[in-house]
Amino acid sequence: MRSLLLTTLLLVSTAGAQTGTAPVPKVQTPPANSGSVPGEVQPVAPGARQAEALPQLTLTPALPELERLDYRGNGFIEVAHGIVLLPSGEQGLARRRQVALDVASRALTARPELNEVDVSVYDRDSYGGFGGPLPLFTASVPRARLAEFQAYVQGQGTYDRAYEGGAPATTSPTVIARVREDALTFFGSSADRLRQRLTQSVSQSRGGERDGLLFRGPTDRRVAALTFDDAPHPLYEPLLLDLLRRADVRATLFVIGRNAVAYPYFVRDMVEQGHEVGNHTYHHVRLPGLSPAQVQAELAQANAAISAVTGQAVRYFRPPGGDYSSLTLQVARQEGLTTTFWTDDPGDFDNPGDAVIESRLVSHLRPGGIVLLHDNAPEAIDVLREFLRVARERGVTLTTVSQMVAPR
Repeated sequence: MRSLLLTTLLLVSTAGAQTGTAPVPKVQTPPANSGSVPGEVQPVAPGARQAEALPQLTLTPALPELERLDYRGNGFIEVAHGIVLLPSGEQGLARRRQVALDVASRALTARPELNEVDVSVYDRDSYGGFGGPLPLFTASVPRARLAEFQAYVQGQGTYDRAYEGGAPATTSPTVIARVREDALTFFGSSADRLRQRLTQSVSQSRGGERDGLLFRGPTDRRVAALTFDDAPHPLYEPLLLDLLRRADVRATLFVIGRNAVAYPYFVRDMVEQGHEVGNHTYHHVRLPGLSPAQVQAELAQANAAISAVTGQAVRYFRPPGGDYSSLTLQVARQEGLTTTFWTDDPGDFDNPGDAVIESRLVSHLRPGGIVLLHDNAPEAIDVLREFLRVARERGVTLTTVSQMVAPR
């Protein structure tokens, strides 16, 4: 029996590299606590390349409050995202609205190719990047709705693509380093690791949801799940949703709760376009090392933030960084969530190049697979159109996690 058990573990340990199944979790001790702003730190994986700098749009005359104005396209549309930093004493709602209108209207005038301008207004003193403290105000302004946004700013009606601040109170964790999805890492004792390996081995061989876990979908249909982590991002989300809409493909987007608070209109777009919204914690933090109460808060607060926008219960959860423990799985089950991993991570956040990402995606495409991409990774946007085309040619339907595991 011992020999058979060791053989099983050896087979599981090599499955990820050979077949594209989820890699075996490594046993680790919980990471040390950090003192930085939640989500502010973005570590770079070993061997990762820096992403190409985004092109900047310069307004003349300059707006002193405008920190930067990036823009990007997906081959069909172009979107810009402006970051505005307001000093204390200039942060009233009227001021937030007006500066957002100034950025949007002037950007649309300066670059006729733009289809949409998104604006995020922050407090200058506490600004900590996209993962730092929440913005004071955000707005999404498609060119066709500029006049409507202008009327809203002037107090003439409402506007459904704006966030006016006032985020709900949340419990900040003690472990607060922002993480990137890399490889599954299980935190626990050797006995916990052994049990988890056996559970994963059974789940991978049979496929489908089992005891609140999903490592791979069933293989009796030519269906695979397309998933995106870290959603929504105000520059990339419109580009991603546009590509999926044109290809008539549905996906599961794992949403960070704080992002759902700051950019609720993008989460509504996801649901209205038939996509599935999953839980990616509230702050996008490593869960091992947190107390049971903190883990529960991360999952429950993200569920609440997402459901407040969608009106729907959240079904699936993905732990940031692929880091999890027995406690993570236990709390997820208590919150009614299925912990969902992946079989195919092409490393889009490491920026290896479009050709490398596309090759990895295509080589691991298979029924029951779960593809991991990121909605804010430039190379994921670059290769997605071609990958969706190849999947269609091979007869593999890319869809949401729930549709992949649904009975015939």
